[in-house]
Amino acid sequence: MTLGTMTLGNMTLGNMTLGNMTLGTMTLGTMILGTMILGNMNQADMAAADASLALTLSPADTQLFMMRATAEGMRGLFKEAVDDVSAALHLDAGRTDALVLRAVMRRKLNQPYLAQADVSQALTLDPDDADALLERGILRQRMGDSAGARADWEHARGADPNSTTADLAAQNLSLLKAGPRRR
Repeated sequence: MTLGTMTLGNMTLGNMTLGNMTLGTMTLGTMILGTMILGNMNQADMAAADASLALTLSPADTQLFMMRATAEGMRGLFKEAVDDVSAALHLDAGRTDALVLRAVMRRKLNQPYLAQADVSQALTLDPDDADALLERGILRQRMGDSAGARADWEHARGADPNSTTADLAAQNLSLLKAGPRRR
């Protein structure tokens, strides 16, 4: 079956075949869309594989590095995710979303000071970045700074009030207000 001819713009990159079935022409855009859909469907293994294949075609695409990093994070491959986000940042150092994603992955690797450095850099670039504020609040709470966490989460709610990030900040504020769970 022929999976299709891969093209990048108008340039043909090659044919993929599997038996005698034809699925059509696959462009880099189609691959990126497929990777995003698979990531949203929690099919992280396939999303990571698609992003890896797409990166062979477009090795300087920061969005592909970000997609693969997200898929790797979903698979628990946090070090690999940090490596991919670092590659994206090497190509575009001004991406606050990349700095925040790397901070999340570093937090999951139990590297709070490196995570804090990333989120601080993101907030230097955009002091009202709600995702960066949410993550800094999480880091502050885990480091014992409840007042700082509260301030960050309140700022995140105000910075982007109709977002999922604002909802998460509100949930964190509620948990903070409720205090530690007792068993």
